[in-house]
Amino acid sequence: MYKFVFLINPISGGGQGKVILQYLPEIMASMNFKDDQWKAEFTAYEGMEEQIKNALANTETLIAVGGDGTVSSVLSVMVASDYAKTVKIGLIPLGTGNDLARVLNLYKPYVDKGLLFMLRRLLQAKARPFDIWKVNGKIAFANYFSGGIDARIAHDFNRDRSEGAFNSNSVFANRMHYVKSFFADRLYRLKQCKLNYIDENGVACTETVDGGRTVIVGNIPSFAGGSRPFYKSDMADGLLEVVCVPNMLMFLLAIAIGSVPVVGNLVKKYFLISRKAKSLKMEFAEDEFLQLDGEDLSGKIGGQVQIDYACQVQILALGE
Repeated sequence: MYKFVFLINPISGGGQGKVILQYLPEIMASMNFKDDQWKAEFTAYEGMEEQIKNALANTETLIAVGGDGTVSSVLSVMVASDYAKTVKIGLIPLGTGNDLARVLNLYKPYVDKGLLFMLRRLLQAKARPFDIWKVNGKIAFANYFSGGIDARIAHDFNRDRSEGAFNSNSVFANRMHYVKSFFADRLYRLKQCKLNYIDENGVACTETVDGGRTVIVGNIPSFAGGSRPFYKSDMADGLLEVVCVPNMLMFLLAIAIGSVPVVGNLVKKYFLISRKAKSLKMEFAEDEFLQLDGEDLSGKIGGQVQIDYACQVQILALGE
């Protein structure tokens, strides 16, 4: 049984995963970990689910090295097994948005002070409880789900990346292409959507959203690379935050000032009102654009989206 197993996405962050694998032996030795106490390997596109199962079965702590998608793959396997009760999860952020790493206070130490500093702190960090949800009974949902303009942007970004329209090995190029996709899709409007949810008091609620820009469902405070559109979000309270964004002004405000302590809280409290939900069913148009944790789900799950609580995991986080 290993104390730590590192699963490294070799293409995340412009190939930074390959560099990290080279430096890990030196870093772990400097922290007095013996070779038989840890293991590191690249994730494989084929058979990745089985690879994650094997890693979970043979470690106390699994460290996912990559973006939000890499972590979501790990969590999907945990939801479908009993490993959530026995294995802690850690993250080294290499993706474009890194929303989960931001709220776990892992992103800034890595960017500002580098791998050695962040990894030393991460391997000694305490774990905290973290809610995991299921979409349509099978897909793990850790960060956020949305339908509307932001999902349209994610769809176009992922399409262009798969077609080689830009240098996806560069984090800067990824971000610039997101900006380009935003301006190209700025006129897109959410098709009619119906929300059915059980609120924090156990009351069944129904709303119809017609003509807005997006519906965002959050499990964590951060969304789309660091914006914070949710008011008083908690990652371990068994509740989702649901925000309906009516127009482009509110969408831009959510992105631009949602994280500003005083002004941002006022906007979120009085204009971008969060509905707190214990469970949620959404009825979208069949051709609506949808995304989950930054990954495009458009045309893959239909228009009926059911989100239910799955379990809690223990995830490593640094203090403020």
